[in-house]
Amino acid sequence: MEEYIVSARKYRPTSFDTVVGQQALTTTLKNAVSSGKLAHAYLFCGPRGVGKTTCARIFAKAINCLTPTADGEACGQCESCQAFNEQRSFNIFELDAASNNSVEHIKTLMEQTRIPPQVGKYKVFIIDEVHMLSTAAFNAFLKTLEEPPAHVIFILATTEKHKILPTILSRCQIYDFERMTVRDTIDHLKQVAQKEGITVEDEALAVIAEKADGGMRDALSIFDQAASFCQGNITYQKVIEDLNVLDSDNYFRIVDLALENKAMDIMVLLNSIINKGFDGGLLMQGLAKHVRNVLMARDPQTLPLLEVSDQQRERYQQQAQKCQIPFLYQALRLINQCDINYRQSSNKRLLVELTLIEIAQITQPDDSVGSGRKPRRLKSLFKHLTQSAQPQKAAPQVAAAERVVSSEASGTGSSSSTSPTSSSSTPNTSGQPAAKRPMLKSGISMSFKNVLKKAQPKKMSIIPGTLDGSDPNARPKDEEQSFTQQDLELQWMLMCNRMPQKLSGIATRMKNMNPVITEFPNVEVAADNQIALEQLEQIKGSIVSTLKLYLHNKSITLSLRLAEHEAQMPILSRREQYELMEKENPSIGKLRELLSLELA
Repeated sequence: MEEYIVSARKYRPTSFDTVVGQQALTTTLKNAVSSGKLAHAYLFCGPRGVGKTTCARIFAKAINCLTPTADGEACGQCESCQAFNEQRSFNIFELDAASNNSVEHIKTLMEQTRIPPQVGKYKVFIIDEVHMLSTAAFNAFLKTLEEPPAHVIFILATTEKHKILPTILSRCQIYDFERMTVRDTIDHLKQVAQKEGITVEDEALAVIAEKADGGMRDALSIFDQAASFCQGNITYQKVIEDLNVLDSDNYFRIVDLALENKAMDIMVLLNSIINKGFDGGLLMQGLAKHVRNVLMARDPQTLPLLEVSDQQRERYQQQAQKCQIPFLYQALRLINQCDINYRQSSNKRLLVELTLIEIAQITQPDDSVGSGRKPRRLKSLFKHLTQSAQPQKAAPQVAAAERVVSSEASGTGSSSSTSPTSSSSTPNTSGQPAAKRPMLKSGISMSFKNVLKKAQPKKMSIIPGTLDGSDPNARPKDEEQSFTQQDLELQWMLMCNRMPQKLSGIATRMKNMNPVITEFPNVEVAADNQIALEQLEQIKGSIVSTLKLYLHNKSITLSLRLAEHEAQMPILSRREQYELMEKENPSIGKLRELLSLELA
């Protein structure tokens, strides 16, 4: 029985032409060999498994080849090439810096550079994982790297270029190796499978290529694993079973169900996925990649960005025709937010379920009824409320209902009953039953400010005569409309809220004042002190104009006075408060005596 060799070693490239996915770099190196313009130090950097060390060995072999080809390849027949192939060459040294990273190892290497080559022109030193060298070893290596002997060439390889000292980088020619594309990986795996006599499916190779994440060595290792599991017939189903990869059909089904607003079916599918041992976070990551691919498949310009097989590309195109761009954008935003919050969530499954439900409701109308129905939005409820309230102010029952909402919003009226003035000033002359108050209160107890903002005009630039910029002459035809104390207090508070920034001080004081209807339509306001009274006198005309505009009564008058001393609320100390309570309720004093309590 022949000795088994893994594919990553068995099919390791031996020439520049067999290197996969690095055409630009290999062409540059071949041109350097053919022209004889060789630098004294090279740095190969890039992710793992993309061919850095392999290219370094091929390059070192081509440098010492006695009869290189015209395009810069090694002949493979000369003494130097044969010695390299048989691993007995004394001109090519390979050092692993991960295990030989001390100053002593570097000094030993520097001593070997003094000896000229026995066969060939150059001594080539390949130092792999050079970023593992210590700072002292880098410094010891620095002088020799800057001015090496004429017969010495250094080839450094690393996966983490940022860890190398800038003084080292400045003395090397830097070659950045790229990750393998999915298409290049699939094509190379097809060649390996053909040489090994293994039948494969393109979708199975696409899964292996995506799992390898741009590394050809990883792709070949996964290929060997799948070949052992499948016994010479690599299929898509066996590969996802062997690698424990979630089937892409699940992502297609989730998007199709979301377009149909079938949130409950998505929940059943999620449960089956979790029962198979897959994590919810892994599902969301895969779904994000899937939705991104669907978005890319909508436009022929972005279609080449899909690193999938041809069959998968066709499926993405078919699903992209059914998905609108706003749906895909919103789905990506929700999935990204779920991915951000996933690690911090204490109930991860609930977070995933809520995200999938929201995705299933993106295309669903607000008031539709069905599986996973959205709750009624408060925003739309307020819209209906204000639209029905504004054009029907002439209807007495609607006007009475508006005053109920206004009184509850301002916090000055009772939520259970309306004032007698409101009842008497708005008789029911239409013959229709009065509007029921609970229907108006439903769903708006937490957002009265939104209702009031929509019901009132927006703040504009100041026009002389009003405090909120409204034109006092633009009044409705009915300028003798009656109003209640609750209406007055509501409009007073709204007027204070709309006052410009330069009047913010007096607006704050006015919010603590209580306007009173003394004799309809005369309004009286008591100021707490003389300063507030003087400020009110300065803007009295604007206050009257604003109240006339919003209360729809051109006969309103305003009288200002200074609050009487006895009318002001005295400030009591804690002892005075207790004595007042004991005076009103003697039982409190008896309780204190019974418990032997003393006043602090």
